Amino acid sequence: MTDGFEGPGTTAATAALPAVVARVTALADRLGVPHAEVFDTGRLSAASGVPEPVVRALLSGRPAGEPDVQERFLQRLDLLRRTRLKPNGRKYTQQEIADGAGMSRQQAGALINGDRRPTMEHCDAIQRFFRVHAGFLTAEDPEALTGALQSTEQELLHKLAEREAAAAADDPLERLLQDHGVRGIAWRAAQLPTDQHRDKVAEWLDMLLESVKRPES
Repeated sequence: MTDGFEGPGTTAATAALPAVVARVTALADRLGVPHAEVFDTGRLSAASGVPEPVVRALLSGRPAGEPDVQERFLQRLDLLRRTRLKPNGRKYTQQEIADGAGMSRQQAGALINGDRRPTMEHCDAIQRFFRVHAGFLTAEDPEALTGALQSTEQELLHKLAEREAAAAADDPLERLLQDHGVRGIAWRAAQLPTDQHRDKVAEWLDMLLESVKRPES
């Protein structure tokens, strides 16, 4: 085991966050979903592990600082213990976390109390126990919030696809687009790693749309 872990760089995640916010905003406007719903700070905090005040700061474009790796770990683990509860509504005990994560109760207690610096192995084991995605305990705040918003983006894209599929029956052009899988391509394009990749797909779709003529009414 190593003595600790290094956090990922913030540059890429910090740059990606405004783009995701803009895409989610545009989708919400198109679907008529209130911004307060898609940018609900409590929901985003629970999904990302980022404290609510930091979520608000990052969404507004303000710097929010960044805790060191141990402080971040303790913040995220505390949130998991408060929000991922047992079926009876109670928190998991240190012993239950230890058993589920495959470590001793002493190890779990030292990690929970901040007396021991976590390793990547500790983080992976605890993430598996609480059934959260890899990196939940370690991702820096902008990266974690970006990931939570990307999940929101996928939900909105799914709603949009459903709405357009319902409309396709009354619109020959929409039906043609659906039959040729263009909606599926657009869905996948949103998951591409950079705006440059997405722009290439958008150019291709524009060329396809220009070649399709809507039937005369």
